[in-house]
Amino acid sequence: MKESIRINGDDSNDGEVSVDTTVQEKNITFPTDAKLYKKIIKKCAQIADKEQLPVRQTYTRTLKKLSVDQWFRNHPGNKHNACKADRKVKIPIAIGTGRLVRELERNLPSGSIHQNNLILFKKILAQRKADSNKIYSPHEPEVQCISKGKEHKKYEFGNKVSIVHTQHTGVIVGAKSFRNEYDGYTLTPALQQVVKLIGKAPRTATVDRGYKGRTQIGDTFIQIPHPFNDKKQSKYRQQKLKKSFKRRAAIEPVLGHLKSDNRLSRNFYKGIFGDNINVMLSAAAFNFKRMMNIWKQIFLALFEIVFNTMNKLLVLKPILLKSAIKAF
Repeated sequence: MKESIRINGDDSNDGEVSVDTTVQEKNITFPTDAKLYKKIIKKCAQIADKEQLPVRQTYTRTLKKLSVDQWFRNHPGNKHNACKADRKVKIPIAIGTGRLVRELERNLPSGSIHQNNLILFKKILAQRKADSNKIYSPHEPEVQCISKGKEHKKYEFGNKVSIVHTQHTGVIVGAKSFRNEYDGYTLTPALQQVVKLIGKAPRTATVDRGYKGRTQIGDTFIQIPHPFNDKKQSKYRQQKLKKSFKRRAAIEPVLGHLKSDNRLSRNFYKGIFGDNINVMLSAAAFNFKRMMNIWKQIFLALFEIVFNTMNKLLVLKPILLKSAIKAF
């Protein structure tokens, strides 16, 4: 990340930055209670097979039959069977899942490597609809449920990402991963990372109204859109702030390019450490691609100059040859 900033030269020394957050989704399916119970049952069956433990019932055939009944639920002839299968998965299978977990817990020796998995399964079975800090995936328990107010996607399951983008040059000078903190709490660590990467703090950081609460962090002034007070601010200052707020909107397509072109939309790495790695790699790829596009433009301009010069020489060559013959 630091090398990708250095290679952009003086473009990364812009004193005015824009800061915004987005969601980095984890590579998990949309979590429901039925899906979680099925995953727990399959994992318990794998543990029982591996450790050669006696199990009274594995529920594998029952789950297979219920899954078949849940298919094509929108067809009028299958709707009743699908709803009935949903009720069976939610109540009897949940009870059976807890029985299976307790049976494995009794039969496993103390100090087994599977004890942590069983504790996680018990937390999933105990959680309810209104609980906080719920577990949405057995293999990714750190995943957070984040609501950004999108109409097409009400909930996203992953972690929050803060991006710091220079306003006038378009270089990403900060990219940091968080869990699900309030946007205002992410601002201080994000600016500290900028100081670590480029060696100095930006003069101003322009943010949206979701960062309400802070006006200055260290040597950086925080600019948040709000109604202007004509008695305290001059017209020149108001125009300058309006221009800065308009430039802040340029970070939105940057977030879109990070997701669509640089693999920020879905994270395939495991754990919190994997979240941090994917964010940094995406931001570094964006900066490298920006510099490669600049080099490409310079090369094409030089190639065009050479090509036009050669064309002129080819056109002038017969004329110069005739003139030399006449002079001779």
